Amino acid sequence: QVQLVESGGGLVQPGGSLRLSCAISGIALDYHAIGWFRQVPGKEREGVSCISNSDGFTFYADSVKGRFTISVDNAKNAVYLQMNSLKPEDTAIYYCALDHMSEYYSVTGYCYSPRAAGYWGQGTQVTVSS
Repeated sequence: QVQLVESGGGLVQPGGSLRLSCAISGIALDYHAIGWFRQVPGKEREGVSCISNSDGFTFYADSVKGRFTISVDNAKNAVYLQMNSLKPEDTAIYYCALDHMSEYYSVTGYCYSPRAAGYWGQGTQVTVSS
């Protein structure tokens, strides 16, 4: 059984940093696209950052470029999202997800339109507020 468990969310002041972690079990990460998505109630889900574990290509939403960094630790079967210079508009529930890279033309395609049939975590709340 594949499980994705996010951690590291919380309350942080504007300008602060958080590091989200996603522990993945039940599946090897080879040849998978792995991503972080976020959603605010009443708004559409947004692909924040994704990485192809096949070739290392990454995607970042324009709103987080230069502030967020995605990374994968294959030895620990985990993916991370380092978030710096956080802004109130980064407040959302953040979800970790993965899917077979073969289902997508590119990692950008995965980040824009992930399949519902892929694997998803339960989410972790990030709140940026003073």
